[in-house]
Amino acid sequence: MKSYRKVLTFNTKTRRAFINITPQIEECLRESNIKEGLLLCNSMHITSSVFINDDEPGLHQDFEIFLEKLAPEKPYEQYFHNGYEDNADAHLKRTIMGREVVVAITNGRLDFGRWEQIFYGEFDGKREKRILVKIIGE
Repeated sequence: MKSYRKVLTFNTKTRRAFINITPQIEECLRESNIKEGLLLCNSMHITSSVFINDDEPGLHQDFEIFLEKLAPEKPYEQYFHNGYEDNADAHLKRTIMGREVVVAITNGRLDFGRWEQIFYGEFDGKREKRILVKIIGE
């Protein structure tokens, strides 16, 4: 069994963003030379997310509206956490969108459904954040 590990770094220009990272993940898979196995991709920060969905701009707007209804950024004083920081909403949004994805690898490819793509969701951006890619298999 082989193992591969790589850390990807992101720094968004906005507080919130959805970035399709499928090309970077596929490059990791090529580098790993693993043909059959499992790929784990997870955010290493508690205010960002990794998730699988469709790469459709209207859907990304729907995510933004949905998350803002559930955990609005402002007013900041609505959250107990916001004593030292103003990112309580980002913690909640990350919990909703999830921490990680696991994808099967078959014949050297991500074994996706037709429209599935991997996304990085940033909820408290404008600073460097890391994503871990771990692949195991043969």
